Amino acid sequence: MKNLFHKPVFLAVAFLVVILFGVAGYHYAIGYPAWITMLAGILIGILLLIVLKLVLTWIAPFAKKIPITLVTTVLGGFLALYIMRMYAFGWPSILFYGLALFGFVCLLLLTFGVWQIVRKKNAKKGTVLVILGVALGVLGFYGFNALDGDPYVDVSSSEETVNITFLSERDIEDPSQKGNFEVEVFTYGSGTDEKRPEYAEGIKIKTPTVDASLLLPEWKGKKKKWREKYWGFGVDSFPLNARVYMPKGVGPFPMVMMVHGNHSMLDYSDGGYAYLGELLASRGIIGVSVDENFINGHWSGDFMGKEMPTRGWLLLKHLEQWQKWNDGANPDIKDKVDMDNIVLVGHSRGGEAVSIAAAFNKLDRFPDNGNEKFNFDFGIKGIITIAPTDYRYNREISLEDINYLSIQGAYDSDETSFWGMRPFYRLQFSDDFDGFKAGLYMNHANHGQFNSTWGRSDFGAPMRWLLNLKPLVTGEEQRQVAKVYVSGFAEAILKGNQDYMSMFKNVDLVSDWLPKEDYLSQYSDTYKEILVNFEGDLDVTSASNGIKLFADNFKVWREMELEARDGGSQQNNALVLGWNHGMNIGKDSIPIYSIALPDTLKNFGSVDTLALSVAIGDVSELKMEGKEKPELPDVGFNFSIMLKDSLGNFASVELTEGNRLPKKIKTKFTKFDFLDEKMIGKDSEIRLKSCYIPISSFIKRNDSLNLSKLKSINLVFDKDTLGVVVLDDIGFYKKN
Repeated sequence: MKNLFHKPVFLAVAFLVVILFGVAGYHYAIGYPAWITMLAGILIGILLLIVLKLVLTWIAPFAKKIPITLVTTVLGGFLALYIMRMYAFGWPSILFYGLALFGFVCLLLLTFGVWQIVRKKNAKKGTVLVILGVALGVLGFYGFNALDGDPYVDVSSSEETVNITFLSERDIEDPSQKGNFEVEVFTYGSGTDEKRPEYAEGIKIKTPTVDASLLLPEWKGKKKKWREKYWGFGVDSFPLNARVYMPKGVGPFPMVMMVHGNHSMLDYSDGGYAYLGELLASRGIIGVSVDENFINGHWSGDFMGKEMPTRGWLLLKHLEQWQKWNDGANPDIKDKVDMDNIVLVGHSRGGEAVSIAAAFNKLDRFPDNGNEKFNFDFGIKGIITIAPTDYRYNREISLEDINYLSIQGAYDSDETSFWGMRPFYRLQFSDDFDGFKAGLYMNHANHGQFNSTWGRSDFGAPMRWLLNLKPLVTGEEQRQVAKVYVSGFAEAILKGNQDYMSMFKNVDLVSDWLPKEDYLSQYSDTYKEILVNFEGDLDVTSASNGIKLFADNFKVWREMELEARDGGSQQNNALVLGWNHGMNIGKDSIPIYSIALPDTLKNFGSVDTLALSVAIGDVSELKMEGKEKPELPDVGFNFSIMLKDSLGNFASVELTEGNRLPKKIKTKFTKFDFLDEKMIGKDSEIRLKSCYIPISSFIKRNDSLNLSKLKSINLVFDKDTLGVVVLDDIGFYKKN
């Protein structure tokens, strides 16, 4: 028996198994201290290795030509590692076993070296082997981490020289700066929480529990057993727990209610938005961060989106409780809240939950079970979704007449596409609604850092070791973006501060308040008359209201549904144009896309801005194989917009007049390109940027231009010799 184990090969395999099982155990969160789960992992690894080695030794006596100890050790180690990869690491096989083999070689050199020194009395040879094993391991470690970095960081579009007047230059205050109100911070909750003292003896106000049985019938089996064992309550008695950031004063104050998304339920998430709550309260807005950790993921299982209605419903039950307090049930809060001025903010699955809450707010009954009655109808004026999910709930949520903002990081390795733009496209406004919808896309921002406690990695170990974290902005920088935009949205919607409206139209106006990064902003409201949005039919030569479309001298011309990087739908159609005309081109060969307006649409005398959304397309569509590929610009392709009237007058303005050209934001989520392709999809996706050209710019060039007799809008691609662009939502803003 002694000879079965006291060999360098066995020791190398054993060390590798112990290390990896220990690491896996340390990060396997089941509610016990990490050192206990680490020891458990080590013991499991040792036991597996020994048992498998003994079993293989017993069944493999026929392989006498190969030392049994070698065969059984290798096979035992492999099977132990195989079991661990299945249940703990989850890495792709080629990567896991490749790195395990490399680690085995390093440990084999090390153990053989020590063996030579201790048992064979050959210190010289042993020392060389030890040094070689250590050196190889160190080089491998640093080489693995050297794979981090952004291969696409060349020239940032933020370095373009564009004549833009920042809001700060107009003496508008940065909304991320703290206001003049003193802030009181407290919690409310059940008062009986067994795991969290802030919701037990630490509460200021005791709240009743709520019964979510009809909303979450999936609360059963081992999910029910282990959750109830941990929390001490079930689905019929969910607590209403929250952190409150209250401005000191008479009131009434508007409210921003925030909710986290899915995360380990053992790593509580609701404290991660204190930076927003304290900021808002200092500016005279009540901040509330809701606790929904008890329906988050756990080792016993994830509800896989079945809990999404419950997430949204719980927010409304919190508002219901606030309504009671405000009506007099709690004298400290009576008349302190403006219940007609509420914004909901959600992160991750919480982002989808606030859309669900806004939809449920108008319903009388739960759509999945009509026996659950609703009676809400609160004054929810807007919602903000941060790195949200979409379609975790099996119903499509399409909202109407509500202000909307979505923020997304391009390096989000959890929600890898900007899913918040799908609700943006689905959101419809009636003619008399005075509101807007906006989206903000930020390079080098991930999923978790919008919550101050979730950390820099969107995955837990060991998967996080595969992520490419070096390109990420810091957590403080990422949360600065959230502070500027959440606070600015609250100021505009809840306090009617119109100074901040333009920041949602064009992020470049507030770039001095934000980290130096690439941003893309999209915007729409009821003041914009969209002439062409490329929705509704298959005819590329026509649009609604009798508009005719013409494209001359293009290599690529089509309308298409835009795809996310994983091939999913963005739920938005757009125009794709591509050209490649070389340096020497005649006037008649210049690519021109024309929007011909019928007589019924020629009265544009009251408009003050031309607006369109632009993105860079895929230049590989130009099929330049076999030719010398010209150098492409670091930022978007420039072109001219020409307006013509029926009297023969025309004026032309370049897109770059007042607009930073959009840059294609590319990402490398993991250390390995093949892993990106397998896990994420493409290295980029089409993300549009809203661009604007004042009508005054056209009039300056030709004051004879008569917009009341406008005949056509022409996009003239005469600035770059080749390119592919994506265009959408071409139209005008009317004068206010």
